[in-house]
Amino acid sequence: MKRHLVLFAVLLVLGGCAKKSGDPSSSSGGTGTSVASTSKYDNGPRAAEEPIDESLVAQGEQLFQSKGCSACHGFGRRISCPDLQDVPLQRTSQWMEQQILHPEVMTKEDPISHQLFAQYSLQMPNQQLTQPEAHAVIEYIKHKNHEAHEGEGREHK
Repeated sequence: MKRHLVLFAVLLVLGGCAKKSGDPSSSSGGTGTSVASTSKYDNGPRAAEEPIDESLVAQGEQLFQSKGCSACHGFGRRISCPDLQDVPLQRTSQWMEQQILHPEVMTKEDPISHQLFAQYSLQMPNQQLTQPEAHAVIEYIKHKNHEAHEGEGREHK
């Protein structure tokens, strides 16, 4: 019970710092909760605004599966951690890279990652990826996001 009250208090404080809902940087990464984005890694264009490097998508998918990311993260559905659908629309590639490479540091120092940890109560493990491997995983996530939105367009025609 105490834990729920502490979590509620944290979310209440973070919610009080929220930006206007129309601000794309105010989203918390697919969670439906807005928090102030003061992350030094989340300024600038969203990852989805950058072209997808299709030559890295297969490598990123293989890493996503072999490192166990799919055990916690889904696309278009929540498993035990944030749904990755639309994350490229909400976060910069730099923020995504830092979250993949240094999740334990991000949880402590980055307000967005800290809020996600508070919400999901699970620490993302450091999979010891290299920067090029993290980039490949990001390209895979961007590709999956693009596929999902492309499919939505066909369904509505």
